Amino acid sequence: MAPPNTPRETRPPRLDALAKLPIFLDLAGKRVVLAGGGEPVVWKAELLAAAGAKVAIYAEHPEPELEALVADHPDALTLHRRAWTDSDLDGAWLGVADEPDPAEAARFVAAARTRGLLVNVIDNPPYCDFQFCTIVNRSPVVIGISTDGAAPILGQAIRRRIEAILPASLGSWGRTAKIFRDRVKELFPTKADRRRFWEKFVDVTFISQAQEDEQLAKIERLAAEILADKGDGPAIGEVVLVGAGPGDPELLTLKAMRELHSADVIVYDRLVTPGVLELGRREARRVHVGKEGHGAACRQEDISALLVDLALEGKRVVRLKGGDPAIFGRTGEEVEACRAAGVPVRIVPGVTSASAAAAALGVSLTHRDHAQRLQFVTGHDRHGALPQDVDLDALADPRATTVVYMGRRTAATLAGELMRRGLAPATPVIVASNASRADEKHTATTLEALAEGAGLAVENAPTLVLIGAALDASEREVSRPARTSLRLASAV
Repeated sequence: MAPPNTPRETRPPRLDALAKLPIFLDLAGKRVVLAGGGEPVVWKAELLAAAGAKVAIYAEHPEPELEALVADHPDALTLHRRAWTDSDLDGAWLGVADEPDPAEAARFVAAARTRGLLVNVIDNPPYCDFQFCTIVNRSPVVIGISTDGAAPILGQAIRRRIEAILPASLGSWGRTAKIFRDRVKELFPTKADRRRFWEKFVDVTFISQAQEDEQLAKIERLAAEILADKGDGPAIGEVVLVGAGPGDPELLTLKAMRELHSADVIVYDRLVTPGVLELGRREARRVHVGKEGHGAACRQEDISALLVDLALEGKRVVRLKGGDPAIFGRTGEEVEACRAAGVPVRIVPGVTSASAAAAALGVSLTHRDHAQRLQFVTGHDRHGALPQDVDLDALADPRATTVVYMGRRTAATLAGELMRRGLAPATPVIVASNASRADEKHTATTLEALAEGAGLAVENAPTLVLIGAALDASEREVSRPARTSLRLASAV
């Protein structure tokens, strides 16, 4: 037997490579030079003015719309009806030009960089030190979206979706929070307590209908409620058991995402994919606990003790489990350990791999013509063998769909036992590995062939064995090509 692993802190990459670094510039009262008078300049002038910049526009032949904009914003925009010169860039923070001629664009860039300015030539990336992004404005909450110039329409589509889910009042709540920040530090001296307050504040911002002039009073009441609930002892954190789903980050629930974004520590096992782990809060510690079924693994009692110890230190601990925590995830032991220690514990469900596999196959596990029952069973006991107490007669029911988790090593033995109990040798079987992931594979076979080891060659991959007439194996291909999943990058 392999020696037990011990929990160890890991440092996986916190994010993939960035095409551009998103930064936010404070342009209030700062001078910006804008060269050109065409239509593209109009929007840039309006955008820079909205950010509080003092914009000097140099244009020999300005568009009427630009002239009207300048007339509407005389304090922010100044129009000079001539071509720009090098000295016009003196004392500026940024230089922006609408210049299609490569020679003139190069001259503007050289003059700007000589003076230490960041420069942007509109719609000409090779001449740009920075790019303007698509904006969702709930100021002081501002969201910038960039596609690195590859697909501006995609950026606009993303913006529309974000606009749809952010309440219009978010900006006023942000302004109120800014006013109340020093008061929060006074009321809540510890970082953990301040975190607790701000998390509850976030809940309020998305559901409250309070007008801006009522928001400060509402925040005061929220702070008072939190202080009233606080005991005299040291602050205790909490443990949240979160379902990471089968692997594809797009299958995470919104609630799982929220918990990952709020974690101080993320305790995860090998079934959690890098793409899911990446979505956790950047500052959160990652601790790998290496549970690998009947292979080398951290002892369950060590994992439970780790969760309790971290929570007693005041940490918000996310125990990230592959699939759904309530399905063969050893959740019961961890919940019991937390409750025994007085640690608050919650469970956030996830998509189980059986659902993901069925979706990829395009089948219903409970097709009314073939299955009256769906049963999930574990394929091995703590020693790696087929469990002695499994109800084989129930598994041999021809009107049921059976999904065997962690059953690759015992599937052939199980198939033989089911046939001995009367389940037809031609019963459809699908062996699914890496459900929902890029290297997902399905092998269609029969119960009789499974008893001979068919479809069980994939090593070291999370594997399900699905058995039952609802699978209609006769119409399935032997294997499926690798699939890819498109995922929207987190910028929270």
